Amino acid sequence: MKAYLCSRNFTLRHTDFDFKDELKLSSYLSLAQEAAGESAEELHFGEKDLFSKNLGFIIVNTYCEVLRPVKFGETVTLETWPLPPRRVFFERHYRFVCEGEPVANAASRWCLVGLDDFSLKTGDALGEAHTACPYRSETALVVPVWKIPKLTDGREIYRLRVGNSHCDHFMHANNTRYADFFSDCFTAEELRRVASFQIAYGKQAKEGAELIFYRQDFGAESVCEAHCNGECFAQFRIRFQTEKCE
Repeated sequence: MKAYLCSRNFTLRHTDFDFKDELKLSSYLSLAQEAAGESAEELHFGEKDLFSKNLGFIIVNTYCEVLRPVKFGETVTLETWPLPPRRVFFERHYRFVCEGEPVANAASRWCLVGLDDFSLKTGDALGEAHTACPYRSETALVVPVWKIPKLTDGREIYRLRVGNSHCDHFMHANNTRYADFFSDCFTAEELRRVASFQIAYGKQAKEGAELIFYRQDFGAESVCEAHCNGECFAQFRIRFQTEKCE
C-alpha cells in the first residue's frame, strides 16, 4: 500500500499576515486545520463520517518550527499526512513549502472521543477507515517534547473575555485563536524572531469565559498559560532565534 500524502496550494490573504507582513502564528494553524480537514475527508474519517459514528476528534497539542518567515505575496503549498495511531493519540504532520523550499514544519496530536461521554477511543473505533488507511511513517520534524512545564512564577499579562467571534460551531474558542491570544503576551519586537511555538490544549473556553494570561521567561524561550476560574485551560511555549531572522 502506497503511503499517503495530501498536498494543497493556498493563496494567502491580507488577513493571514501580521504587522511584519509575515504569516501570523495563528495562520500556520489555520492553514494546517484546513488541510487536515480535507485530508480526513479523503481518508473517510472526516467530520460527517465521524458524526455518523457518534465520534469526534479533539486536539491535544500543536508544535510548529518556523524555518524562515512566509512573506506577503507568497503562495504556500501545504503537505500533510497522518501517522499510525499510538494508543489513544492520533498524530498528524505538516510541511509548509514556498517555491519548492520548506519554510515551516509542524505536528499535531489528537484524541478520538465518543460524543456521548467523551471517552477515549482507539483507531479500531473508526472501522475500515482505520484498517484501510495508508498511514505514512515519515515525520516532518522531531517534536522535542509534547509536555509543557507548568509555571512556577508566572506574571499576569492581560485578561480576555471569550466572545462569539472567537468561537467555532461547538461554541468554544477555536484552537487556532489561542495562537493569537498568546501572541498578545509578547511585544512586536519579540515576535520578530520566532523559531518555534507549541500549544497544549486542556479545557475548552466557552463564550463568556474570562481567560487570564500569565507568562514566565526562561532565557531564549517563554512559557504562557491561560487560566479560567483558577484552572489552567491552555499552555504555550515559544522559542526565539538568538539573532534576528532577516
